[in-house]
Formats: sequence, C-alpha cells, structure tokens
Amino acid sequence: MNTYLTSAVAVLLTATSIATQAADKVLIVVTSHSQMGSSGEKTGYWLSEVTHPYKVLTDAGFEVDIASLAGGQAPADPRSLSETDAVNQWFQQGSAHQPKLDHSLQLSGLDPKNYQAVIYAGGHGTMWDFPQDKAVQQFTAALYEQGGIVAAVCHGPAALLNIRLSSGDLLIKGKHLTGFSNEEEQAVKLEKVVPFSLQDELTQRGGLYSAAGLWQSHLVVDGRLVTGQNPQSAEAVGQAVRKLLSAKMSSN
Repeated sequence: MNTYLTSAVAVLLTATSIATQAADKVLIVVTSHSQMGSSGEKTGYWLSEVTHPYKVLTDAGFEVDIASLAGGQAPADPRSLSETDAVNQWFQQGSAHQPKLDHSLQLSGLDPKNYQAVIYAGGHGTMWDFPQDKAVQQFTAALYEQGGIVAAVCHGPAALLNIRLSSGDLLIKGKHLTGFSNEEEQAVKLEKVVPFSLQDELTQRGGLYSAAGLWQSHLVVDGRLVTGQNPQSAEAVGQAVRKLLSAKMSSN
C-alpha cells in the first residue's frame, strides 16, 4: 500500500512539474532569412523586437526560449545592431541570453504543448520565410487552439497570414490587428523591395487592420491575439502577453 501511494505521489508531482513548466514557458520565433530580396543588402530579425519582450517576460519570471525556422545561428538585421538601446546591451551582455539567438532552437522540432504563448519577432527577413512555412502554421494553430496566446510585432505578423484553424478559417479573419504599415515601408524606401505589402495582405485575409503614425507605439489586443505595429511597439507587446499569461494562470 505504501509503495502504491509513493508511486502515485511521484506520478502526481511529475505531472504537476510538467504542467508548471508549460505554464511558465514562452517562445519567441525569429526569421532565418538573411537577404533583402535582390537588393544585395542583408536583413534578418530586428534585435529590439526580440530583446524588449524577452526582458519583460523574464523579469516577470517566465522562461523564454528562442527558435528560428532553420535553427542555429539566426541572422540579425545589421541596422538593428547599431541602435543605442539599453535593453539590447543588457541582452547581449547576459551569458544566458545571447546564446539563445546564436544557437536558436528549430521551430519544427518543438511541441506547442510545452508553451503557453508564442511571439513572432519582426525584421524584414520574416517577409520571405514566415508566410509559407508549415511549421509556423502548424505550431501556431495548435498553440492557439489549446488556449495559448499568439503575438507578433512589426513584420512578425507575416507569420499570421496563412494560419488556418481546425474550422478551416484563417486565424486572423475578423480579428483586430496591426503590423508594419505601408506608410512606414515607404518611409524606409523598401516598399518595392519586399515581396508584398504586409498591411494589404493582413487586410485581404480578413484582418481588421489599424495603424498609428510613423514610428509611434501601437498595440492591438483581440482576445488571445496580440500585435504591435513597429519596433517602438515591442515592449508593449511583451507587457500585453505578460498580462494575459498572468490572468490565465491566476484563473487556473
């Protein structure tokens, strides 16, 4: 009898530990694409769109993993590395942080059951590899339908374009959202370099798009879908995900 009780308690503790780990875990996904179309310029993820949500969530006690589509060394947009940004410096100098980008996990090898939220960071590279990636579509749909939170910032919402739920509907259909605007794309003179207009494609797929002015922080939360317009919105996206996670955990 004692042996049975001991085994039962061990199983219960293990199950509780696994559930706790999943409840505390968030995944940030970055692009693996490094070429800016045919321009000859380099691109990749935008560093502050990784570091700002990462810091908000880790400061709140959440465990944050970083994945890319190809895994391994994820390419950074060189322009984002030249920013004077205290959070970027904190991230790059932390022995536990920067290696997560230098040795990113491969998204296709991850189980959405192990996470409560996913954040798709931006950077122009996402416009080439996020929209058609099957791992992005399958992971995100599964996480959302298990009650998870889906977030994206700047060009990161390119990941949301072709995600279909089990109902057959696009995840973003009828949802309020935002992303890098046409006005901002024109301001950086890349509207003819990127393969499509993110604002237009989000709208054409049924998203209820809104934007603020150039480089103004703009956050949209529609249920468990969180989107930010530009790099200036990255911290707000992290704060919104934190609040949703905290509310979810307190209700369980």
